[in-house]
Amino acid sequence: MLRALYTAASGMIAQQFNIDTISHNLANVNTTAYKKVRPEFQDLLYLTIRRPVAPQEEGGVYTPIGLEVGLGVRVAGSQTIFQQGNLKQTGNPLDLAITGPGFFVVKGPDEEEYYTRDGSFKLDAEKRLVTSEGYFVLDENGSEIELSEAVEIMVAQDGTISYTTADNPEPQEAGKLQIVQFPNPAGLEKVGHNLYRATYASGEAETVEEVGSRIRVEQGFLEEANVQVVEEIIALITAQRAYELNSKAIQAADEMLSIANNIRR
Repeated sequence: MLRALYTAASGMIAQQFNIDTISHNLANVNTTAYKKVRPEFQDLLYLTIRRPVAPQEEGGVYTPIGLEVGLGVRVAGSQTIFQQGNLKQTGNPLDLAITGPGFFVVKGPDEEEYYTRDGSFKLDAEKRLVTSEGYFVLDENGSEIELSEAVEIMVAQDGTISYTTADNPEPQEAGKLQIVQFPNPAGLEKVGHNLYRATYASGEAETVEEVGSRIRVEQGFLEEANVQVVEEIIALITAQRAYELNSKAIQAADEMLSIANNIRR
């Protein structure tokens, strides 16, 4: 009975994490390029009461099945699902979206490189292309992109940025966006502000050489979150019911303990 209490408690803890994750997904349903997170669970160690054995073991006794008691569940991890989100047209020339796998490369105030799929870029006071947090967007050479005299900005599907000035209507090239991929994007570390940091698990960033075919940059569009609200609501209801059932298991175990304690000889 005590074992049942702890087993059910582990289930409540796991479902609480599940609900926290679902709530986070729903909270970011309108966040640009947000990628939903899926919790993963594993069963805990088993208490082996009897092992299944072959006839030659333990005096020739054959037991085709064993007897084991599970001890609950634990949270194994949370996986980011890098599924493509829908594109939303904005008409803003500085709004960019990546179709296909890939990330923009930006540089933070700590001079460290970060990665994002949020292409809602801006121009700072010096006409450099930056994120909403002021991180510099980098070109294929790892340099900041300057558009000091730009009147009209054009971005091709291969990431090439060109612009016209008041004195010269002919397009001038300002650079080409650096688009990278990772061997294991699920291993990227989230650092907030729609940014990711490379880790040993993700592998090193690999520059995409042929942007414009399988991977394209779309100007005037933003990628929406890949959260499906109906799916998350269903998952939320399921998690809530599982939490409730585990709480009832604790209640039942408590009542059994109470009965056992009240037995008199």
